[in-house]
Parts: sequence; C-alpha cells; structure tokens
Amino acid sequence: MKKIKLIFPILAVLALFLVSCGGNEKKQEVKETSTEAVPEEKGQSTVVDNVSAANALQVAKSLDDFKTLVVAIEAAGVEDAVVNVGPLTIFAPVNAAFDKLPEGTVESLLQPENKEKLAFILKNHVAPANYPDTQLKKEAKKGRKLYMASGKYLVVENKEDGIYVGGTKVLKTVQVSNGWIHVIDNVLVPAE
Repeated sequence: MKKIKLIFPILAVLALFLVSCGGNEKKQEVKETSTEAVPEEKGQSTVVDNVSAANALQVAKSLDDFKTLVVAIEAAGVEDAVVNVGPLTIFAPVNAAFDKLPEGTVESLLQPENKEKLAFILKNHVAPANYPDTQLKKEAKKGRKLYMASGKYLVVENKEDGIYVGGTKVLKTVQVSNGWIHVIDNVLVPAE
C-alpha cells in the first residue's frame, strides 16, 4: 500500500517534468522562427475584411463621387486614420467640391512636397467624435463648434434648408462601421 501511495507522486512529478520539457521545445521553436525577416509594417487600412461592415475609407473607395477624395487621402498618407475604429465623423467633399477650388490647386496639393499641407486640410474634414445628423442639430441649437482633427473648430448651423458645417451644407449622411460620413459639396480649407 505504501508503494502505491509513493508511485502516484512520482508519476505526477514525472508527468510534470515531461510536460515542462515539451514546453521548452516549443519555446525554442518560436525563437528559431522569430529570427526570420520581418515584413514591412503596414497599417490598418491594408487589412482585407469582407465580413465586417464597411468603414469610411471602404465606402469612399466604392463610390465614384469620392474618387478625388480617395486620391487625396492616399497622397496625404492618412488612410489609417480614416479607417481608425472611431467613432469618427467625416465631412466628405464630392469630386465637384474639389473642382470648385482654383485651377491647379488639387494638382499642387497632390505633389509629395505638399503632403503635410494636404493632410492638414483633410484632417479639417474629420471630427474625432460621434456626430450623426441628429447630434449635429443639437450642437447647432446649443451654438457649439465642432473640434476637428486639424485642431481647428467648425461652426455648425441648422438652417431652414438643412445642416451646415463650416458654411457648407450637409447633402447626405451615411453611417459606416467607424462613425459617420456627411457628404458635402465644398472643401473645408482651414484658415491658417
């Protein structure tokens, strides 16, 4: 009986020893594979996800009315910010809004040397907050300004014919997985 009582602890210690040895082999294996070349880091905007609801950038890419905006987002290198989990509120100018700018402005802003200036302008279209159209109306009623990712503020107004932000009318509102897109027909160029 004493032998049986002694065998169980010995078997338990032996089993623990075998399991712990097996764990070390796995750790060594991980170390060996971790020395392989690490691929260049890519941001959240490069993740392919056909299951989840579309984010702001995916929606913009899917619609012809936002081709110029998408090109600008990519040229400014702010794609990852636009797909951020949010909530974000993006005031998205349609192609015609960019056409209203003085001739040559868009082409100039898309040049690599103007990347920071373009990013600043685009950030002036993003509020790092949740502003569906109902909330915009409440903010207008309270006389509040919206804080934008550029560090600037935009006035929000509720007029007879609709909601205006930064002096431009919100044409349409679309909910996306990471917030809201409010379609506008002017580019919101911040005063520097």
